[in-house]
Amino acid sequence: MTNKQIAGRIGQIVLVLLGISFITFCLVMLAPGDVVRQMISGGEDIVVSQEEIAALKAELGLDQPFFMQYLSWLGRALQGNLGLSFMAKLPVTEVLFERLPGTIVLSLASLLMMLVFSIPAGIYSAVKRDSIFDFIVRGWTFFGVSVPGFWMGLMLLFIFGLKLDLVPIVGGDISFETLILPSLTLAISMSAKYTRQVRTAILEELHQDYVVGARARGMSESHILWKEVLPNALLPLITLLGLSLGNLLGGAAVVETVFSWPGLGRLVIEAITYRDFQLVQGAVVWMALMYMVINLVVDISYNYLDPRLRKAR
Repeated sequence: MTNKQIAGRIGQIVLVLLGISFITFCLVMLAPGDVVRQMISGGEDIVVSQEEIAALKAELGLDQPFFMQYLSWLGRALQGNLGLSFMAKLPVTEVLFERLPGTIVLSLASLLMMLVFSIPAGIYSAVKRDSIFDFIVRGWTFFGVSVPGFWMGLMLLFIFGLKLDLVPIVGGDISFETLILPSLTLAISMSAKYTRQVRTAILEELHQDYVVGARARGMSESHILWKEVLPNALLPLITLLGLSLGNLLGGAAVVETVFSWPGLGRLVIEAITYRDFQLVQGAVVWMALMYMVINLVVDISYNYLDPRLRKAR
């Protein structure tokens, strides 16, 4: 990917972020209910005077026309100011960075578990196609793809937390004990999809003409698999890995909520519940940015992983 192409992709990211921020702003502002009343009352059933509502609206700039409110927010956001979270009584950027370590730890642990299982299982399942092991792996991946993440998390919590008492039931902090079950829940779902993709990619390469030619030249099956097939199957697998990491860094809302994990996904759920529109807006923009940046990094890495692209460049 040339510098001009990278600049074009960065321009696309900026345009997409503008579109996402505007749509999110519209949805938050057009949501039913009075956001200002919710901020004053804190969700409790108390009487709020119109004078208090009008004063807070003027302070937040919510008495201005809709597009002026968005342009005002956009101008602050371009300076790094995403507003103030009334739920946490802190700047939105500070709240996001406070929850970011939990999301990063959970994402990396889930990806590591997924890779440890998916790559060997997918490769061996492709090499031993239609064997007993292949049928077991395909059945497991079908189960993993079909089962909802929240149900899997609750079952793991019931078995290992409640019945066997091996891990704590209530989370809320970042530790090795509280990390095991949420990362395992995410890894099961991701490994089911990734194992299938590894198996499909390896099978597709095994039927290519260069594999037939390598066998005709007397190359060993291990050399063909590791030196010829796997490098060619690597690019689509890296793309899927980047997409998975982008999704995880955006926050796994359901799993984080089930296990009370202090990550971005749970933070967004709490912000939506309390109608913290500044925090919702900032979190959505953050998620979109992480997803697109990781995809850009994956595309750039192709130049170093695919010799054909290096030659063309």
